[in-house]
Amino acid sequence: MTAPTDRRTFLKAAGATLATTAFVSSSSLAQEPAPKMKWKKAFMLGSVGKGDVLPHFQLLKEAGFEGVELLSPNDFVLDEVLKARDETGLVIHGISGSVHWNSPLSSPDEAVVEKGLAAIRKSILDCKAYGGTTVLLVPAVVTAKVSHREAYARSQANIRKVIPDAEAAGIKIAIEEVWNKFLLSAPEFAKYVDEFGTPTVGAYFDVGNVVEFGYPQEWIRELGKRILKIHVKEYAKSKRFSYPLGDGKEMNWTAIRDALTEIGYDGWITAEVGLADLAGMKDIVQRMDKILG
Repeated sequence: MTAPTDRRTFLKAAGATLATTAFVSSSSLAQEPAPKMKWKKAFMLGSVGKGDVLPHFQLLKEAGFEGVELLSPNDFVLDEVLKARDETGLVIHGISGSVHWNSPLSSPDEAVVEKGLAAIRKSILDCKAYGGTTVLLVPAVVTAKVSHREAYARSQANIRKVIPDAEAAGIKIAIEEVWNKFLLSAPEFAKYVDEFGTPTVGAYFDVGNVVEFGYPQEWIRELGKRILKIHVKEYAKSKRFSYPLGDGKEMNWTAIRDALTEIGYDGWITAEVGLADLAGMKDIVQRMDKILG
């Protein structure tokens, strides 16, 4: 017959069991995969004429989009835009500048820069009126006559002139990397944003724009919390951006999705692709669902 267990032995054994259970539980929690993010899908709506806003918003809503990004400055009537927004329930989450290529803040011509600054200020006001949160800005264009060093210094100096306007409106300036021979590495992009020293300036990361010279997932991890918004489009060297989402050969969408999850990105993901009919727009939504998991 087994001897009865005394109180001290029992407590000792129970403590060991609890400790083991706690260790196993904490180890299991540490190994759990990161939760899936519920990203919000939007469409980059390019130039549409007056009176066309509501039909396009209805198309996007029926296709399954939750939001839209508009260009500014534009010729829209404010009341028409607000009516389209309110009737469809689509969120106008942000604005993309429409003149930053032709009137870059890196230009040595003061008249060109002033035109660019005026356009940014108009975009900030439009964004606030629409209920958005960001204005996308291509900050500079490097050319044979404008060096990278000059573009860097001039664009930063000029962006600082509109930061007070953005702060007053409660809007953030989202710097985008694009095919402008500028900000060609993730560390440089991060440094450029950080040097403003304000959360009013962040990054608008386009996953397709860097594939020619880098890996989007690496840029995402480097930029981290600096990322305010995301653009998606496909890319392949043979056809550049003409492949439908998910059909290209260069993009590792699983790695991109994992990187976005790792940095805790939970904002808007906007498709910057061609406008199509209802069937085509539904196909884009389905493709976004597939590549984003």
